[in-house]
Amino acid sequence: MMLGTALAWAAGHTAAQVVVDKTVATVSDGLRTELITFSDLRWQLALQPNVSLTPPSSVDLNTALQLLINQRIFALEAERLPRSAPTEAEIQAEIVRILARFPSTAEFEKRLRIVGFDSVKDDNFERLISQRISIEKYLDFRFRSFIVNTPEDQAKYYSETFAANFRRRYPGLLVPTLEEKRADIDQMLTEQKVTVIMEVFLYDAKRRIEIVTLSPV
Repeated sequence: MMLGTALAWAAGHTAAQVVVDKTVATVSDGLRTELITFSDLRWQLALQPNVSLTPPSSVDLNTALQLLINQRIFALEAERLPRSAPTEAEIQAEIVRILARFPSTAEFEKRLRIVGFDSVKDDNFERLISQRISIEKYLDFRFRSFIVNTPEDQAKYYSETFAANFRRRYPGLLVPTLEEKRADIDQMLTEQKVTVIMEVFLYDAKRRIEIVTLSPV
């Protein structure tokens, strides 16, 4: 990950005010150490709609820090299972997915400039996205690929959760059939199970991985 030497604050601050980048935390498995800088936190917040960057709040910074600590743990684990680097097509597809969460490309690029990137074509931004894709590929391989939802699981979720929620939110409308929503339900069940498995994994990992906070945010 690129470690910038300095970042200028954006709107709301004078041009003379500069924040020197600093290491906020380290994550180490004894062989490798991953750094988390203040830049990393701001880059993470830039990807989240409706989160202030000028200035970022302590709550948002700490939320980003916990997310990045988890990502660094997964990155260390992913190093044990080398995989092919993300392709340009995969990187661009991920950028398109992120852009869909914002009102426009211009609005998103405005946020990127605040945290030090030129645009969505910035090499360092694309490198950041590539790293995120690599972690997601590891999660797919390590967790999602082993999840199996039986037809009984899907039917139970449909009758006990989906249909009830649909009737409550859309009274008077015809509830979609199980077959119409089977793919969506399967994905929801998978993500629920993956969330539980990852929480257990992270809990165990944090007992053997050293996490040091050097600069509270």
